[in-house]
Amino acid sequence: MKQKIYILGLISAMIIITGTIFKINHYPGAAVMLIAGIASLVLLFLPLALVNHYRANGNDKSLLLYIVTYITCFVVFTAMLFKLLHWPYAGILLTIALPFPYVVFLPVFILVTSKDRNFSIYNTVYVLFLLALNSVFSGLLSLNVTSERIVDSYQLSRNYINQQKGLILLTGNDSGSAVSVKIHEAIKVINECQTRVLELDGKTLEQWKTNPGNLFRPDIRGSVATGFRKEDKQSVMELQKKLDELITLLGTIPGYEKLAENAPAILNFKFSPTEDSDWYQQVFNDFLAWVLIYLDGLEANLQLIEASMSSPKIRV
Repeated sequence: MKQKIYILGLISAMIIITGTIFKINHYPGAAVMLIAGIASLVLLFLPLALVNHYRANGNDKSLLLYIVTYITCFVVFTAMLFKLLHWPYAGILLTIALPFPYVVFLPVFILVTSKDRNFSIYNTVYVLFLLALNSVFSGLLSLNVTSERIVDSYQLSRNYINQQKGLILLTGNDSGSAVSVKIHEAIKVINECQTRVLELDGKTLEQWKTNPGNLFRPDIRGSVATGFRKEDKQSVMELQKKLDELITLLGTIPGYEKLAENAPAILNFKFSPTEDSDWYQQVFNDFLAWVLIYLDGLEANLQLIEASMSSPKIRV
């Protein structure tokens, strides 16, 4: 039985390591391997290993330690899985998992082992070392993106802003059409959303438009969604409404039905009547820097649509 448990643990570890390598290199199948590996480790190997060890060496006094050990492993590995796969609430789970071994496991471990005179102090040092290693690894997981990716992402906004300047020259003063009015209304709301996002980082819209970058917290995932107050969310819902109205309007103009059909893909926009829509979660629950970049790209694409309406030779 013990040999089978060891083999199961070895297989689980190999699947997790392989899945991690695939994840680092963005190979297909990484998520499946990570889920399978961590699930088999937490749901099969750990329970079997702990039960087997308890039957061989445990007693009633140490039962609590075995239970807490499993709960701690379950919390930590689950949080890591959510973080690696960028699932919702990963940040919350990781925040719980980081102190959990120290707040829950360590007191129980010291309480139980202190009553055992035969327990070696070296085992306590070994456990403390593993907890420190776990904290370091979990801390590395909490680093959302590298500085290089952040710097590269800033260049996207610079490109979008330069594109906007060129498109303004193409549209000229032709802003009286119904489509132009709707586009300008949407752009106004976009700028309001950007202003509120930048306020979370202590920046202004003018600073961002002049030189995108140098944010204090660019890699904080979900900070926009959690930092928005209720009135701020109304701006997002107003933007959703304006985009909806624009696409509907485009569908009523002869010759532009195809543009209206493809507009959601062009604008990377999804419809939902609820406040907590997929579109809201996907866009405003991302890294702070990438929320701003999405809004810059959305503004540039709206101006491109306006330019295509003003200049027949331009086609979106």
